[in-house]
Amino acid sequence: MKRPVIVLTGGGTAGHVSVNEALIPEFLEKGYEIHYIGSHDGIEKELIEGRHKEVTYHAIQSGKLRRYFSMKNFTDPVRVGAGALQAFAILRKLKPEIVFSKGGFVSVPVVLAAKLAKVPVVVHESDVTPGLANKLALPFSNHIFTVFEQTLEYVPAGKATCTGAVIRPEIFTGDRNEGLRIARLSGTKPVVIVMGGSQGSAILNEAVRKDLDELLEMFEIIHLCGKGNIDETLEHLTGYTQFEYVTEGLPHLLAAADFAVSRAGSNAIFELLSLLKPMLLIPLSAAKSRGDQLVNASLFQSLGIANVVKEEELERERLVVCLEKLLQNQQQLHTKMVKVANTKSPAKMAELILTYKN
Repeated sequence: MKRPVIVLTGGGTAGHVSVNEALIPEFLEKGYEIHYIGSHDGIEKELIEGRHKEVTYHAIQSGKLRRYFSMKNFTDPVRVGAGALQAFAILRKLKPEIVFSKGGFVSVPVVLAAKLAKVPVVVHESDVTPGLANKLALPFSNHIFTVFEQTLEYVPAGKATCTGAVIRPEIFTGDRNEGLRIARLSGTKPVVIVMGGSQGSAILNEAVRKDLDELLEMFEIIHLCGKGNIDETLEHLTGYTQFEYVTEGLPHLLAAADFAVSRAGSNAIFELLSLLKPMLLIPLSAAKSRGDQLVNASLFQSLGIANVVKEEELERERLVVCLEKLLQNQQQLHTKMVKVANTKSPAKMAELILTYKN
């Protein structure tokens, strides 16, 4: 008997893939044949093909959606159109019961194609305000699930449900001792994990390395600095370990950490919240993004569950000073995090998605 088919999409950053990764085991458990539509060279291709052999990956063309002037704004719509035709052909062949979209540029042609192929679409939005890709997808979707209650103000009434964050179960399987072993740390000082996202963060990397001598007097540091950003001159330092990007060992490194310094992408900060890690958030500036991380960070700060420093303020208020304040606020932050944490299990999320299937 032929298994039912589900199609997942989303890409551009690891955050657009992590929820899909959490859901894959649940759909497999329910007997689904899983297909993933992504770009030819995005991180989604690397993660899905590298870690989920049971999922069939389909690459299509996609164009970046920009809010600023670029000559590519004239050519990328053609790529989006081509990607939609490619996705339409894939969907017509697969005949899935439903498409689940996590957002990102590559999801737009897939959602458009699903509408044309009369396949139901469910969208997931992690940030307080919907990203441009999800804004474009909304008219073609059957329902949108949000992480933040506040997001419901920005989407059509009756077409959205706030479910809270979807957290990968493996995040809770970390072992502190194994994390310390992987990071070659002693654990005799508080451990700080610095997370710049899958692509790294020049601002965070510079802030850490500028204050490194003083930081190492108080802390041990796990530094996720992004691909190509390892500083080999610092490899000899005791109490400081650099990684470009970590996948399999991340739960252990998070278990080893007492504090976190992070950008303010929704998936990352909700995972830190679920693990009750006091965090210092340094959101992407409005000049470098649509401002979603600023909104996320502001909300977490207003709830008393994170300290926040804007990146333009980081030069004036050095990282070592910010971490001293985080250390002082540790108990207060931890107490409020316990009260606020709200997550949805992947199993429950999978059930909700499938209520909209054909």
